[in-house]
Amino acid sequence: MATSEITLTKSQELAWRRYYDLTKPKVVALILFTALVGMLLSTPGMVPVQPLVFGLLGIGLASAAGAALNHVVDQRIDGIMERTRNRPLPSGDLDAPHALGFALALVALSMLILTTLVNALTAALTFAAFIGYAVIYTSYLKRATPQNIVWGGIAGAAPPLLGWTAVTGEVSGFALLLVMIIFLWTPPHFWALAIKRRAEYAKAGIPMLPVTHGVEFTKQQILIYTLMLLIVSLMPFLGHMAGLIYLGGALVLGTRFVYFALRLWLSEGDGMAMPTFIYSIRYLMWLFGVLLVDHYVMALI
Repeated sequence: MATSEITLTKSQELAWRRYYDLTKPKVVALILFTALVGMLLSTPGMVPVQPLVFGLLGIGLASAAGAALNHVVDQRIDGIMERTRNRPLPSGDLDAPHALGFALALVALSMLILTTLVNALTAALTFAAFIGYAVIYTSYLKRATPQNIVWGGIAGAAPPLLGWTAVTGEVSGFALLLVMIIFLWTPPHFWALAIKRRAEYAKAGIPMLPVTHGVEFTKQQILIYTLMLLIVSLMPFLGHMAGLIYLGGALVLGTRFVYFALRLWLSEGDGMAMPTFIYSIRYLMWLFGVLLVDHYVMALI
């Protein structure tokens, strides 16, 4: 193979890799996991193959589209912040028009799949979540208010509801309870990271809570939200959605989250910020995992 052909192949591989990076695959994986949990909890038996496969595909494509559009809107600030300056756009590996076209193609394909192969309700809710995150949060709220992540978290909390409606075709109070759990989880999760990265957010002109109200106030808010999360996480048991296995898991996981938040609040500086952030990710995965285990054990009893 000629040298020019080898160079072209490597260039193409890099381009496809950077398009993949636009989708924030780790974030999409967590979104799909919570959507899958919503699907599995929506029925006592097996989830039909069509809404399972095409529901996850459509939700995943819309999530990837939102992530790609986020890259386009945040190109300037991504180039300022150390943790994001190597993303595809600020690094120069891709340009904004191609990234925008990629995002629009993904969301169009998502809507086609969800509308024709799942149901119109899931398509409408998924599109609303896409607009909420990629347009309302990223383009406006993120730069307008230190409560950005609170209100923006509404869109980010939607995946369990989307998974539920993909299977049942209707909105359920149990699905909304899952949404509430993620909604309350989002601020302590993201504010812990924001404490660690507050100097970068300040440099980029983003009014994150630690920038506008200080680290100590943010630590206090993290603790308050974590306590509220612990209380709300018990509601699936209190509402007879889940049993004792879930109750035990929610208490252990939630108490440990409060422990991290309390240590963060009592500590000097930001040394506990990243351990709290890392645990918050594990917390959500484990909590939903325990909810699934409880669901299937209860179905056998």
